[in-house]
Amino acid sequence: MAAPATPGAQVPPAPVALGDLSGEGSRGLPDTRSEPKQLPELIRIKRDGGRLSEADIRGFVDAVVNGRAQGAQIGAMLMAIRLQGMDLEETSALTQALAESGQQLEWPKAWHRQLVDKHSTGGVGDKVSLVLAPALAACGCKVPMISGRGLAHTGGTLDKLESVPGFNVIQSPEQMQVLLEQVGCCIVGQSKKLVPGDGILYAARDVTATVDSLPLITASILSKKVVEGLSALVVDVKFGEAAVFPNQEQARELARALVGVGAGLGLRVAAALTAMDKPLGHNVGHTLEVEEALLCMDGAGPSDLRDLVTKLGGALLWLNGQAETQAEGAARVAAALDDGSARGRFEQMLAGQGVDPGLARALCSGSPAQRRQLLPRAQEQEELLSPADGTVELIHAMPLALVLHELGAGRSRAGDPLRLGVGAELLVDVGQRLRRGTPWLRVHRDGPPLSGPQRLALQEALVLSDRAPFAAPSPYAELVLPPTGAQQ
Repeated sequence: MAAPATPGAQVPPAPVALGDLSGEGSRGLPDTRSEPKQLPELIRIKRDGGRLSEADIRGFVDAVVNGRAQGAQIGAMLMAIRLQGMDLEETSALTQALAESGQQLEWPKAWHRQLVDKHSTGGVGDKVSLVLAPALAACGCKVPMISGRGLAHTGGTLDKLESVPGFNVIQSPEQMQVLLEQVGCCIVGQSKKLVPGDGILYAARDVTATVDSLPLITASILSKKVVEGLSALVVDVKFGEAAVFPNQEQARELARALVGVGAGLGLRVAAALTAMDKPLGHNVGHTLEVEEALLCMDGAGPSDLRDLVTKLGGALLWLNGQAETQAEGAARVAAALDDGSARGRFEQMLAGQGVDPGLARALCSGSPAQRRQLLPRAQEQEELLSPADGTVELIHAMPLALVLHELGAGRSRAGDPLRLGVGAELLVDVGQRLRRGTPWLRVHRDGPPLSGPQRLALQEALVLSDRAPFAAPSPYAELVLPPTGAQQ
């Protein structure tokens, strides 16, 4: 296979020795006793910095899924893992145990080298999955994407798709197989039958301050992908002020863990590090992001979104042996955007997952103005003006996301209703020259006008400088690759 040929740094995974994922290093030898340990003993071992054997970890996950583990015991084990870490073998065992805690997805053997997926750690304006899944399907892949909902300031792919009237994210394994046969992709929610152990642990992590544990994040992401029976996976690990990880080095640590554990489980994983200081694209908010995804599938739209879609897709096609180089893979994805084949697959996916075929056709064939009439819209629009002359140095994503959250575009807790039409359009690009009084942001809202603090927060998100206009850098920073043997 030819060497990768993608702009941006490419980082082979550092050798991951036992203890690399643990904060204190690992102590003790694997336990060879056949008699299962009780939960308090397992918690004590990890609390004191010891290793858990594969049998120990399977016993813990089994107790969690079958209800034998008390909430306090689950929280104690998660905190012990958060503080003491897990080595590569422990993390692999946890990933496998979670993957096997529920139903396994099984596909025809002929699909073996076609099954691929992409996962993102979440950001602001991140609508890549809406574009990439159908684009990969148009390139001959099968994409059984199990996605999530938004929480806090990040938007969820499922919520965005549900802004299209009739779209149903609940699909049985049998329905998923039909969609993969007929369309080539589906985007569905995690059910109670698929990876239930991860669902329980994630809910507990959310209320025990253990969300940021590297081994727990790794096992949560990869367990869902192991269940999908994939041939290859690319993970978009975001870093920056509006991401889980504030800097690139922390993101790289997770990327290496994902790649290393994936290789141990027989899954080819590449992890892209991408910047999330400014929103991705121009639109933020559920309906508005669907509109921008369609624009990208028209072969148009913001350059940063297209760049990320084509590079992530190109890396995945190369990793899966469907392109000789990453550049060739990226060109194939770009062609699917430009010739309408990705948009055609998106239309088929909408219709296959419950959208009226006439609405799906109108959305995918209409102009941007026509599309806006077909999707939920906010009641009012309000523009903000540039306070001075200058070049747009940065538009901070976090203040924008937080204000939109206050306006109803996000949830404070799972199950909260969403205002699907609420959002914002960036009317300028980073690097562009602005004159005082020029509109730079259009807010779509359902309620009263923006409050003074909200307007101030949004205006402070716009950073102007005196330098000459410039081309904005790509958000794509580097790619962490699996060991050479795992790429074949």
